[in-house]
Amino acid sequence: MAPGESRRSIGQVLNSMKQDFPDVTISKIRFLESEGLITPQRAPSGYRRFSADDEMRLRYILSVQKEHYLPLKVIREHLDMMDRGMEPPHVDSLRPRVPGAAPAPTTTPTAPGQQARNDRVVRLSRADLLEASGLTDATLVELEKYQIVLPNRGTRFYGREALVVARAAKKLAEFGLDARHLRAIKMSADREVGLVEQAIAPYVRRTGGSREAANEVMNLVIGVHSALLRTAVGR
Repeated sequence: MAPGESRRSIGQVLNSMKQDFPDVTISKIRFLESEGLITPQRAPSGYRRFSADDEMRLRYILSVQKEHYLPLKVIREHLDMMDRGMEPPHVDSLRPRVPGAAPAPTTTPTAPGQQARNDRVVRLSRADLLEASGLTDATLVELEKYQIVLPNRGTRFYGREALVVARAAKKLAEFGLDARHLRAIKMSADREVGLVEQAIAPYVRRTGGSREAANEVMNLVIGVHSALLRTAVGR
């Protein structure tokens, strides 16, 4: 940092990060400091003072966590490379995986007119899921009890949808909605799945089975469900 350059408080840094990272909190920033990933200067009063370099480092950490679900161990390796003047791996080419796991499959070409899919596979350990979602272990146990968040079938790893639900559960808890309330939502989703399967069964029999048709119907049902919820809330 250049001589005379001002440093900012943790509250000012938080406000500057909120627009791009709405879920960031002072506790999160303090946690990253406790892990040694950021090292803001301490004023004589004990308050943290962040330089522009500190903020750039924090922004990098939050970005690769949000967009690429990288665990802290990998992020620390990237930061160590940066500290040595080296370029870290290009994160757009990274696919999150646990040690010893097989590499995630690459994106497959799509046929003309077919909507491109995001085939980046997310495989998170329990610790990775807790870190990425901000849930406590006790809350995750409660969500698993009601089968709201579960590992991928036959594995110990959690996928993309589990992460989406875990993050939503963390935010909903701030509004007083816990696992018991989410259980009602899951039961509703299970009923909708049964309805979809029953509705498309004749079509699947005629066509010899079509996963694409099931996905299309499911997306339409999700759209209707969302629209009805917005309508009901807006009344």
